[in-house]
Amino acid sequence: MPAKLQDQALAAVELARRGGADEVWATASQNRDVEFEYRDGALEKVKDTTSQGLAVQIYADGRYSSHQTTDLDPERLGAFVQEAVAITRALEPDEYRAITPEELFADRPDDDLDIVDPQVAALEREQRMDWCQALDGSTHGHERVISATSGVYDGKQRAASASSNGFLGTQESTYCWFGAQVTLKDQGERRASDGFYAGGPHVADLPDATQVGEAALQRALSRLDSEKGPTLKTTMLVDSRAAGQLIGRLLRPANAGSVQQGRSFWAGLVGEQAFSDKLTIVDDPLIKRGLASRHYDSEGISAKVLPIVEEGVVRNLYVDTYYGRKGDMAPTTGSPSNRRIALGKHSLAELLADVGDGVYVTSWLGGNADSTTGDFSLGLRGHMIENGQVGRPVGEMNVTGNLRELFGQLELVGNDPYPYSFSGMLAPSLVFAGVDFSGA
Repeated sequence: MPAKLQDQALAAVELARRGGADEVWATASQNRDVEFEYRDGALEKVKDTTSQGLAVQIYADGRYSSHQTTDLDPERLGAFVQEAVAITRALEPDEYRAITPEELFADRPDDDLDIVDPQVAALEREQRMDWCQALDGSTHGHERVISATSGVYDGKQRAASASSNGFLGTQESTYCWFGAQVTLKDQGERRASDGFYAGGPHVADLPDATQVGEAALQRALSRLDSEKGPTLKTTMLVDSRAAGQLIGRLLRPANAGSVQQGRSFWAGLVGEQAFSDKLTIVDDPLIKRGLASRHYDSEGISAKVLPIVEEGVVRNLYVDTYYGRKGDMAPTTGSPSNRRIALGKHSLAELLADVGDGVYVTSWLGGNADSTTGDFSLGLRGHMIENGQVGRPVGEMNVTGNLRELFGQLELVGNDPYPYSFSGMLAPSLVFAGVDFSGA
């Protein structure tokens, strides 16, 4: 299949060149996604989807456009590409649009990333059902359970890219996830709910499904009798499961496009001590079995380890070729891969003991963050920390502040990275001092 995808990408490049394009980038892809959902003892949903597509980027007469199709019939594909070239020539010119320079294709790594598992493609209905039933059985082990929904999600992605200036590459990956969401009867008409999901590229790396279901149930049970949190200023401990989302908000405007358009608080920070010296973030596309590992990015830029923040000092931003030209910045990569945060020396229990009294955040409930200023307000669920222990559950409260200032107040970093982030964010638990909470 990769060879066929390569042929499709190369054929599209040739068609566009014959049609008058100066330069062309084409990507052919094929994905399969399978979904099983099980609810309270019965199979509720089965979905098995295979999709294919072709994307072409046309550069002609100083103009640029991108086009996509799912119709790969050779005769109709020719007409599609010819129309794409004609449309491009009718657009306004853009001096900054150009195909990725050949030098950025150099030194492409050939590490075995081990992100394709043949067991995923070989999964049978029986195995998926076994997992669903194990999850369902373990989530119903308490009298307060009202309902539980379990799910298994697996698939495989393949893509091949080719360009008129010499790029040719293929990438493949697999994934398999399962988990459950549990709803419990709380006081009066109230409900308590939580869940847990685990996954990765390889089936062999998955935990036992029964244990995953039990973890989902225990997390839901921990939400019983939740109270509205207080208004106060105190220390915040963010659990590793929630830390990745917080760091994701921090990094969202750390790119050349946002900076060039004046929509990023990261502007002017490269080389500056912008955050606590406890914070180190590295973008690492070469992690074996990493959820976002790759040999090159969507522009064909060869993958390499990229330090973003080193002990609080900003070293790099995500810079694609287009906004790199517009903002006079050297390209690094336009899209993130695996982000790993340097670990500290403390376990979660040690962090709790060190905090003494504060708020322990286990999940976020919406909110917003301004990319330009860094100001944020986030809803949360968690527990009060009382005498170094996890105390009563709290909710209906917000944490507010400024992301740059917050990460300047980072005091401690855990040694407990959460391995199951969908985004490939390998983040441990984090402790921040002097954080503002609003609640009761």
